[in-house]
Amino acid sequence: MQLFYNPHISETTESFTFDKDESRHIIKVLRKNAGDVLQITNGKGWLFSAEITMDSLKKCEAKIIAKVLQKPVNYNLHLAVAPTKMNDRFEWFLEKATEIGISSITPIICDHSERQFIKQDRFEKIVQSAMKQSLNCYLPTLNEATPFSEFINQSFVGQTFIAHCEELDKKSLKHEIKPSTSITILIGPEGDFSVKEIETAIKNKFIPVTLGETRLRTETAAIVACHSVAFVNE
Repeated sequence: MQLFYNPHISETTESFTFDKDESRHIIKVLRKNAGDVLQITNGKGWLFSAEITMDSLKKCEAKIIAKVLQKPVNYNLHLAVAPTKMNDRFEWFLEKATEIGISSITPIICDHSERQFIKQDRFEKIVQSAMKQSLNCYLPTLNEATPFSEFINQSFVGQTFIAHCEELDKKSLKHEIKPSTSITILIGPEGDFSVKEIETAIKNKFIPVTLGETRLRTETAAIVACHSVAFVNE
């Protein structure tokens, strides 16, 4: 099954029109015609079956013929991850985390961050593509890049963790995760969190954790954390 994404469709929508680029892709590349049925999600849990009523390259129109609300996962995972120096590594993380299952992502700018800015539009497209590829009807929220000092002073619900490499007392993340709850995990940059950032997180009730015996890259650590939460909730 090929899944399309259209954020403007709701459960009350009866018919709609694809934009020019997607219309061309559907008709010319996929060779779809009037009468063919497409599967579409709005990223909010709904899966729609839509029948093409006008197979125009510039204006492909369709009508909703069926809809179902996909059951959400029983947990809420928020990963706050420092953008990597190489964009492709962070993009890889976004793709795989979306496929595994994640609720929201916040790029955080830390004391040791080598990258201060992100390509928000490109990152959003990668998350959307990964959602469609994995046939998931829930689009993760991709927040704007936020300084660590601002992020850490928010109010958090559920469990909160910070993964770091300092030789301090740390617990094993996989042993601390509780199923069916909200979880926020902080993953630092290539140079790790600064000591000040770790101390600030602990003061804000973040539990220091380790992700294993080896030293992991930022994007690898984020995926390990993401999978650990998903595994506990299977």
